[in-house]
Amino acid sequence: MQDSIFVEPPGIVGIDLVPQQTARPQTPYQVLRLLPKDATPAQQDSAIQSWFSPDEIHYSEQPDTLHLPGEGIPRDLKEVHLPQYYKESYFSNDTIFHSEIGGGRYGVAGDPIPKTLSSDNLITGLLIMCFLIITFAFSRISDFFLRQIKDFFYTQKGEHTMTETGNEIRMQLVITAITCLTCALLYYLYTTHYVDDTFIFATEHTLLGVVFLIFVVYFFLKYLLYTAVNKVLFGNGRSKKFLTSWIFMASMEGVFLFPALLLQAYFQFPVQNVAYYCFGVVFFIKLLTFYKSYIIFFSQKGLYMQNILYFCALEMVPLLSLWGGLAVIVNQARVIF
Repeated sequence: MQDSIFVEPPGIVGIDLVPQQTARPQTPYQVLRLLPKDATPAQQDSAIQSWFSPDEIHYSEQPDTLHLPGEGIPRDLKEVHLPQYYKESYFSNDTIFHSEIGGGRYGVAGDPIPKTLSSDNLITGLLIMCFLIITFAFSRISDFFLRQIKDFFYTQKGEHTMTETGNEIRMQLVITAITCLTCALLYYLYTTHYVDDTFIFATEHTLLGVVFLIFVVYFFLKYLLYTAVNKVLFGNGRSKKFLTSWIFMASMEGVFLFPALLLQAYFQFPVQNVAYYCFGVVFFIKLLTFYKSYIIFFSQKGLYMQNILYFCALEMVPLLSLWGGLAVIVNQARVIF
């Protein structure tokens, strides 16, 4: 049952809503006057629709001749065309006039400031942290380093006699970690200067973290390799002697490389000279490793050729593998346009 009221025109039998003299409603207001006062909005709408039906509007196609004398035929209201002086003005092409268009700078663009290690907050913080840790370590175990230097060029026969406390071992491991971080920063500097400075990583510090982890794995695997080979070939006593000297040389390598990093970061030391200095430090450390392996393992029998093979297998091959692996990783991470 629909909630509506259909009001028929006057004169229909059985409907006495309006007096007989009332004419046909001409407006919706008149229709609403015919309804009871308690009629709902739906009933009011139904009554109006029963009396009126919308018709299509037909506009006249005849021209408008009502205009001032002496004036031309007026423009059709359905034709909307802005004059040219409304469309263009003196500020039409100015980006300041159009806020939706990004404006550029006026004047001549200056040269961008080159990126350096000293302008990077994270790298600056790492350098300060490394400097403080190295200073603290030398202040706490300076006697141990002096004993290591004396024992380095004089090796007693027999078992390992030099004792190390837990604090001294921890400090050496911390400085070895700083060596890994220093090597990672130097290789990052070499990569951004000679290879490329755009990589697929979200941030440029991600590459630095990847290189740092590679150096940590490199030193850890070398320690395991030396431990396994020396114990099998030369026994536990001479193996401990060599590992003590090797950890000392690894920690000193980072101490010797750290000044070059500071000079390049804060005194604009040429990168080429930094590369030469790092090559010299690495060559010196490898030379000491060669000397130490000969003194501990091969001096008694004069086995020079065996020492060369030992040094090439456990020092040069891992070093060349490290350099090749870093080159492959950096080349894969480059963004080639």
